Amino acid sequence: MYENIKYFHHSINKQKKLMKIAYLVNQYPKVSHSFIRREILALEAQGVDVERFSVRSCSDQLVDQMDIDELNKTTFILCVGIIGLLINLLKVMLLKPIAFFSALQLTITIGYGSERGITRHFAYLAEACVLSFLLKKQEIKHIHAHFGTNSTAVAMLCGMLGDFSYSFTIHGPEEFDKPKAIALSEKIKRAVFVAAISSYGKSQVYRWCDYQDWDKVHIIHCGLDEKFIKAQIVPIPEENKLVGVGRLCPQKGQLLLLQALGKLKTKGIDFQLTLVGDGELRVQIESLAKKLDIDSQIEITGWASSDVVKEKIKQAKLMVMPSFAEGLPVVIMESLALGTPVITTYVAGIPELVVNEESGWLIPAGDIDSLAVAIEKAVSLPTEKLQQMGQIGKQKVMEQHNIETEAEHLVKLFEVFVN
Repeated sequence: MYENIKYFHHSINKQKKLMKIAYLVNQYPKVSHSFIRREILALEAQGVDVERFSVRSCSDQLVDQMDIDELNKTTFILCVGIIGLLINLLKVMLLKPIAFFSALQLTITIGYGSERGITRHFAYLAEACVLSFLLKKQEIKHIHAHFGTNSTAVAMLCGMLGDFSYSFTIHGPEEFDKPKAIALSEKIKRAVFVAAISSYGKSQVYRWCDYQDWDKVHIIHCGLDEKFIKAQIVPIPEENKLVGVGRLCPQKGQLLLLQALGKLKTKGIDFQLTLVGDGELRVQIESLAKKLDIDSQIEITGWASSDVVKEKIKQAKLMVMPSFAEGLPVVIMESLALGTPVITTYVAGIPELVVNEESGWLIPAGDIDSLAVAIEKAVSLPTEKLQQMGQIGKQKVMEQHNIETEAEHLVKLFEVFVN
């Protein structure tokens, strides 16, 4: 199937009309969604006209100038307010009653079996009504959503209200934790195609769709731009500086990491850990660090720009990410692209990128002792060996996660599946 797409792409007239696509995300731009920004910019560099739509804004959290720039390019659905939502819903009901009541029936069906309930899904329908008018005004026929949760629900309902098709990128782990609650099978069935970010993700989509829909599912990796792909590898420091990047939340395993580091301290192994990010576990992490008497060796930066993230990784001997659940973390790609080896877990798509004892270490998720052993082993290695591992990791990132290449693959899918 993919070879057919490739040959079809090369046969298309180069003077074709500019393709116009709507991108829909629940929150965009967002600190943790730099991979979506890179994808959009790479598509635009290849001649795709991308209009950004977000259900809601989180502008107060933005620290990266590139995200702030994206904010000014994004239309926020909920900015119309509750009255605006109701007005748009009534307009669709009066102008397109058959389409509206079909969408309403689907809203009730998927809402009834969801964890968020029918009321929340009525809100999705109203949001879809707002989006339908915005798309018609801009003469857009296709929506691409990121994440198979509420943004794809809005895209699906919007598709029923007008002459729109939709596709979506599924990341995990949330979608795979509760596929029935988010009506994942229905979303896959109605989409023109589904992009998975890893082979693991593709296999999980297969679990929740009919066999005849398997041809819809394609791997489009998250990718890095030139800032990382062409970055020069700097010498790895002699000091045992560790870095972890990401939201401070249960699934990222930071509390487990602190317990492992507590074991190393009792053995007299020196270290310094920088956690780049913020989140609901910050207070617990700070409390546990004090309890383990390692608080003087832990720094939490809060949310940081991509340039700060890059510098913190370059200053570290190792990236440590003991996640319990993931899709395929972009920060692992970033670390390897900068030549910094990674200690992480055998979870989801991670083993497709990190090769154990070649570009880092893979441990069983939730295993404190294995994590402590891996860190102790890694910091005891000569920096030349770690440098070599980082170079191996960088090569794999360049082969699998170059955003220009991944955007080319995505453009081919749009050309084949989107009218």
